[in-house]
Amino acid sequence: MTRVRRADEGEWVRPEGVPEGSVVSVFRVPPEVAGQRLDVFLQGQLKRTSRTRTQFIIGASAYDDTGRRLRSNHRVRPFQQILLWRAPWDEDPVPTDVPVIYEDDDLLAVNKPALLPVHPTARYHKNTLIKVLQRARPGEWLSLGHRLDRETSGVMLIAKNPACDRALKRSLEERARRAAGTTRRAGPAEEIEKTYLAITWGVPPDGRYERSVELDPTHSTRVRMRLGESAGALYAATRFVTLATKRSEERVYARVQCDLETGRQHQIRIHLASLGTPIVGDKLYGPDDRLFARGVDGELTAADVALLELPRQALHAWRITIPHPMSGERLAIEAPVPEDLETFWNRL
Repeated sequence: MTRVRRADEGEWVRPEGVPEGSVVSVFRVPPEVAGQRLDVFLQGQLKRTSRTRTQFIIGASAYDDTGRRLRSNHRVRPFQQILLWRAPWDEDPVPTDVPVIYEDDDLLAVNKPALLPVHPTARYHKNTLIKVLQRARPGEWLSLGHRLDRETSGVMLIAKNPACDRALKRSLEERARRAAGTTRRAGPAEEIEKTYLAITWGVPPDGRYERSVELDPTHSTRVRMRLGESAGALYAATRFVTLATKRSEERVYARVQCDLETGRQHQIRIHLASLGTPIVGDKLYGPDDRLFARGVDGELTAADVALLELPRQALHAWRITIPHPMSGERLAIEAPVPEDLETFWNRL
């Protein structure tokens, strides 16, 4: 077996030895974690899974996209795809209305709703963005261009054919390499701009905020990032502009434009939290990081919900500007701010 992906259908062929009926979860390695051991990478992706349990899962189910078995000590590569073949499981319902905001023969852009996972996780396999789109567009070739957190809404780019997929990923990979300082080569990727909108507790200072980030190894969830000064910390820079403020009896809120110069995991969330102005509804970087674990387990109390004020983090991927992967034409694609965030802001 040379490849396990069928390019005509965008599906994965079950490797020899994997029981019939198994389902596959695909984890795409972001460039900022390249070089990690596979068990460290997957523990962060699977959430609330011990290192020992993660190693057991790898031993029982981990393959690369050529069908080769992987071990826990495998070092992951940028944009590598890790496949876990496991027995099916029950999943929670997710939003399935995914508005299209741009489409041509090669590229699709959608406004991803909050609480719809982008990538498979330990809890979601059938109910992911690609699966939802594939059910609505049977037979179409679709591949994610990048990622968003489950609770973040907004613009997602999806390639509609392998050539566009390769070109889009090359542009994004080049942007990530320049951010990491590993190349200075100029080109269309420099023109990629990502802008988010956030609602924060407190008002962050306008301007450029430059602080490196790294995975927090002391946190129980293994997904929390922190500001980092170590040799392995990843350079991160964000520009903030406060668009409006509102005041309640207890606190001040801000509507903030966030322009990414780099695209590190949780970058906007940790930068705003470190400025003392966390995002409303953020369970991991907000008023109590224990809320994240309780949220994953479905055990948030009424007091927790009141403290968070929103059932999800108030972060929206508002606009992406990018040269078209095939034509080079400059595209500026915007996703309207969702109703839940508009309603929250208007009610303040």
